[in-house]
Amino acid sequence: MFSKETYTERRRRLAEKVGGGLILLLGNDESGRNFEDAPYPYRQDSTFLYYFGLPYAGLNAVIDADSGESILFGDELSIDHIVWMGTQPTLHEKAHNVGVEHVMTSDSLRGVLDAARKAGRTIHTLPEYRSEHTLKLWRLLDLKPGDHKASVDLIRAIVDQRNHKSDEEIEEIERACNVTADMHIEAIRCVRPGMYEYEVMAALERVAAANNCTLSFNTICTINGQTLHNPYHGNLIKPGDMVLVDAGAETQMGYAGDMTSTIPADRRFTPRQKAVYDVQVAAHQAAVEMLRPGVPFIDVHNRAAEVVAQGMRELGMLSCSAQDAVESGAYALFFQTGLGHLMGLDDHDMENLGEVWVGYDGKPKSTQFGRKSLRLARPLEPGMVHTIEPGVYFIPELIDLWKKEGRFADQIVYSEVEKWRDWGGVRNEEDFIITDTGARRLGKKIPLTTDEVEAMR
Repeated sequence: MFSKETYTERRRRLAEKVGGGLILLLGNDESGRNFEDAPYPYRQDSTFLYYFGLPYAGLNAVIDADSGESILFGDELSIDHIVWMGTQPTLHEKAHNVGVEHVMTSDSLRGVLDAARKAGRTIHTLPEYRSEHTLKLWRLLDLKPGDHKASVDLIRAIVDQRNHKSDEEIEEIERACNVTADMHIEAIRCVRPGMYEYEVMAALERVAAANNCTLSFNTICTINGQTLHNPYHGNLIKPGDMVLVDAGAETQMGYAGDMTSTIPADRRFTPRQKAVYDVQVAAHQAAVEMLRPGVPFIDVHNRAAEVVAQGMRELGMLSCSAQDAVESGAYALFFQTGLGHLMGLDDHDMENLGEVWVGYDGKPKSTQFGRKSLRLARPLEPGMVHTIEPGVYFIPELIDLWKKEGRFADQIVYSEVEKWRDWGGVRNEEDFIITDTGARRLGKKIPLTTDEVEAMR
């Protein structure tokens, strides 16, 4: 944890920004994997972590935005808990460690909220992303399904605060990024024909564990890079394949790294692999060059899309200009995702609060295919941490659908696209912080260009 002063100041600023009422922050509970005493690995709610720093299950909290006081709600562990879990800090000790003076039992929370409601006070709540939160809110606030409306004032106050990383946060994120880089370097070194994807995954995840880190998300390790979030790891790696690895480490404090590498199974990229891989790298580098305060991230995305479109034009797959392909959306046959997302206590920071507030500052998102998947569009500000991860993906089902529908038939040369339908996908990803004058990559450098990757093979 950070110092108690850090959490006290965060809560003070939040109360001041919200201005009045009670702020209800729900912690996460344990969740049984197949029965109660065999839970999934525990992870505290990130917003609760940000303001209270306590990685323990069974806690909830209220911040009084009028008085500035905070109350931690929970229960002391029984002897049965201690027998199985060992000695734990008491509830009062947990509260003291993060600068909270008032502690109440879990059953007391309902009474505190009832009293506030009777007094006509506003109770600010966040969107639910777990069913347990939904059930808690129904019970605590006498809600029926569909009644809950999250507080936009609270969401916007939290987003504004968490978007700007402090020096101590940056140090922790950089640690996560350094371990993440080591995970990818291990993967680049070890990939060989004849291995299974799960063997590569095991090698890189061992690096996280050896550095006292968990994973910031489920590892993607696949020879089918065109499947954007591929959960399967059972394929045999063959000569001529490429392995896309998207993986990140999470520190004990919950801060994340998130990087992607695309690795040839052989010691060298084939000319056919290199032709598209180099387009992706050019898009990546063009995006990085634009990073500075005040630049709307949507403009950075469009620049990367333009470079991808130009590369596809030079390979004969587009007949229009790169600018026209980006404007029409034809580029999204090859680049279906967004360029990047915010990062911090989550690998996709605060997305449970709503992308329209986190990445768009309340402005509406595009509904255009490809652009609608862009999670960040707002102008960049100092202290923001985000990823850069353009990709080029040949998805046979998407090619078949667009071709059948005649979509962008005057811009896409489908006869040429068909020659690449089995190519797969490529993505490389790095993490950046926006500084006062530009941007800085976080973590050790991992190989990006074909020359850099081959040098490590």
